[in-house]
Amino acid sequence: MKVYKYIIGLLWTTSVFVGCSDRIFEEINTDPNRPAAVSTASLLVSSERLLVNTVRNPDLNLRGAQLYAQYFSQNIYTDQSRYMMPVNYSDDFWTGINRALNNINEIIKLNVDGQTKEWVTIGGVGTNANQIAIARILKSYAFHNLTDVFGDIPYQSYSSKDPDFEALQQNPDNLTPKYAPQEKIYTDILNELKQSADTLLKYKTLQTFKNADIIYDGNNLKWAKFANSLRLRLANRIAHKLPTLATEHINDALAKGVFESNADNAVLKYSNSSPNQAPLYQATVTANRKDFAVSHVIVDVLKGDRGPFGIADPRLPIFAKPNSKGIYFGQPYGLPLEAADLFPVDSISLPGAVINAANYGEVLMEYAEVEFLISEIKGWDDQAYRKGVRASLEKWQIGQNEVDDYVNLLSVANKENVLSQKYLALFNQGIEGWSEIRRTGYPLFLVKKGEVVWTGEVKGAQVSYQFLPEVGEEIPNRFIYPLKEQSTNRTSYREALARQGDDVISTKVWWNK
Repeated sequence: MKVYKYIIGLLWTTSVFVGCSDRIFEEINTDPNRPAAVSTASLLVSSERLLVNTVRNPDLNLRGAQLYAQYFSQNIYTDQSRYMMPVNYSDDFWTGINRALNNINEIIKLNVDGQTKEWVTIGGVGTNANQIAIARILKSYAFHNLTDVFGDIPYQSYSSKDPDFEALQQNPDNLTPKYAPQEKIYTDILNELKQSADTLLKYKTLQTFKNADIIYDGNNLKWAKFANSLRLRLANRIAHKLPTLATEHINDALAKGVFESNADNAVLKYSNSSPNQAPLYQATVTANRKDFAVSHVIVDVLKGDRGPFGIADPRLPIFAKPNSKGIYFGQPYGLPLEAADLFPVDSISLPGAVINAANYGEVLMEYAEVEFLISEIKGWDDQAYRKGVRASLEKWQIGQNEVDDYVNLLSVANKENVLSQKYLALFNQGIEGWSEIRRTGYPLFLVKKGEVVWTGEVKGAQVSYQFLPEVGEEIPNRFIYPLKEQSTNRTSYREALARQGDDVISTKVWWNK
């Protein structure tokens, strides 16, 4: 049996390394709930793609977080723009994240199991310790997104045996795991990221998984920087709740190394070939949907007509397409249903060709965000602020002269300017953009209840349309748990609600209270 597993592992590993990225995508064929004992390289490919696909899935990201953050606006159906979110929109996100987590966790189990830990290192895919470290980082990223969307969730840790951490339990399956409090989840994720980064820094010149890793191509040092940068994000998010713990992690992460340039960005690059195209492309071009346009909020800010900057932003033609008349016109955000078809598709700005490319690179985290975090941590430091703006523009390949001109015209750093530029840099990263709005209340230029979003003539009469949410008074604070959780895991679900609050979009998650 041991020889058989050795051969199977060797065959799988060999097949991964001889293919290009398109072939790597096609090798995904694992049971989502109980992966077979395949190679860890194959499991990594499956996990990375499934994870990013889910974080950017059309229901929760495009029709939810991207609209909540007012990056996009609906131009046919406007219910989601006004916070009327179907309860089943969270189902695929919950299921997809947990499928990815099961695959990632299988990498760890194969590297720990005495019967498999030797053959999973065959073919130069890396040591057990390094494979486990990268898997822990991916698990941390997955749980981080899941808890930011819902609050308390079933959670599992590599290093902690906390009795509240019951997720991903198999043999036998635990179908009714507890929901861990978000405070415990954040605390443990920070520890998971620290330990993983420390391990990878010891072997920073080595590669793990090599070209089976479609995020970093197996670069241990870049994975360590990603872990520390993500730690910076999470620690800063809870600094007002657990200041001592947050400061400890912030200082340690900065000392050990975070992103230093756009070359460090954590990006999953998609393919021009079907079915491995980027999520937004599949949701709009492949599905032939034109009911999502760039919001008038974003277009007006980038024109310099809205917000604190008052200058033209060279990212406008990257983020948006001009309409049929060559004009950038953002879809008014949150129109009432009777005005939803007021603007024909050729009159508004759809997502730009770069943003909506089939081979777009979805960003898990980038250098610009790190500099904005550093600016905030240092009391709105101007130097870090300008580095963040410059990094964002350069990521989008804006010409150097345009970058210099724009950065030089910016007013000095303060809370509003830093957080407003951070918001722009997070464009197309829906959950994180929405989370930062919840955490900070910025940017101030977002549309609020009662604001007039469009005034003009309709059928010979002058009209004004206000933004009037169908549900609640402000940007939603969370998503409702999947309906299946209310029936299959009822006891744990009710315990979470008793601790966190009602299962409604206005209930704040722990770090936002």
